Amino acid sequence: MYESMTYEFILQRMLNRVLSENPNLDTREGSIIYNALAPAAVELTSAYIQLDFILNSTFADTASRDYLVLRAAERGLTPYPETYAILQGEFNMDVPIGSRFSLANEALNYKVISRISAGVFRLQCETIGSIANDAVGQLIPIDYIEGLTSAQLTALLTPGEDEEETEAFRKRYFDSLNAEAFGGNIKDYKEKTNALPGVGGVKVYPTWNGGGTVRLAIVASDYSVPVSDLIDSVQTAIDPTENQGKGVGIAPIGHVVTVTGVTTETVDIVTEVTYQEGWDWNDVKPYAEAAVDSYFKELSQSWADNDFLIVRISQIEIRFLDLPGVVDIANTTLNGVAQNLTLGADEIPVRGDVHD
Repeated sequence: MYESMTYEFILQRMLNRVLSENPNLDTREGSIIYNALAPAAVELTSAYIQLDFILNSTFADTASRDYLVLRAAERGLTPYPETYAILQGEFNMDVPIGSRFSLANEALNYKVISRISAGVFRLQCETIGSIANDAVGQLIPIDYIEGLTSAQLTALLTPGEDEEETEAFRKRYFDSLNAEAFGGNIKDYKEKTNALPGVGGVKVYPTWNGGGTVRLAIVASDYSVPVSDLIDSVQTAIDPTENQGKGVGIAPIGHVVTVTGVTTETVDIVTEVTYQEGWDWNDVKPYAEAAVDSYFKELSQSWADNDFLIVRISQIEIRFLDLPGVVDIANTTLNGVAQNLTLGADEIPVRGDVHD
């Protein structure tokens, strides 16, 4: 709003005001009047900059993160906080709850928090956020444990999450204005489920198995298929299995809620590549697989907002054309068919074979 209020503009307006009173006065740079007004013009320019910032901070659409958080707090909204990753550890024996381990070749430590079965435990990464989501491998005990000969971190159970990004939080704020969450409606289920640790998105299916039934299909916060441990934790939070429909969890009384996870559709990609001189498929393949993985993750991130996902040949070819060593792409097929692949309502794509 105050973009025009620059130092030069303000100073010239002040000088013009002086000249309007007495046009014979010397207002050139270096004159007494110029030197007297220039510092004031600098301070006024700074004040207008601050006014512009304050004005922008007033509106949720232009507010910086700190002021957006204050605005959203008026509606009871706060950014989703960071969470700790929960992983599965396998040992040759039962280890003590609370025992700590470090992952070989990684600067990450883990604490045993609960037992799953004989020699299998849940471990929580001591570093908050998503940093541990891809961590697997050999564990080294921080304190000596007698009889321990084997310790492996084998699977991610509940993905750790970073604090909600500013633009995602801004969108959630505006969504809260456009659709009111109330007492077990679809909007309410989405808000409450997405707020649970490890959940990256949800679809709500009301009356899917008769009146009073609700099915929630979820994707993990790293946009992968949720493991049974995560599904069970969400089920317990929303509507515990042993007390379904009784309002013990988040779900209202009378709602029988079933939590399921997304499934995957393996996509095999075949294409004809024209290479730059000195390149062949062995050189290009790692880049191609990384490009497919990136595209499929983008699709998975949009799963909750779409009735179904479509894997498009054009999008794959566009990405392949940007790869090192590639001149042209032609005759691309998905699972043996030269057309886009439409997935099921609860399916996300995963990369299968990619070859020329």
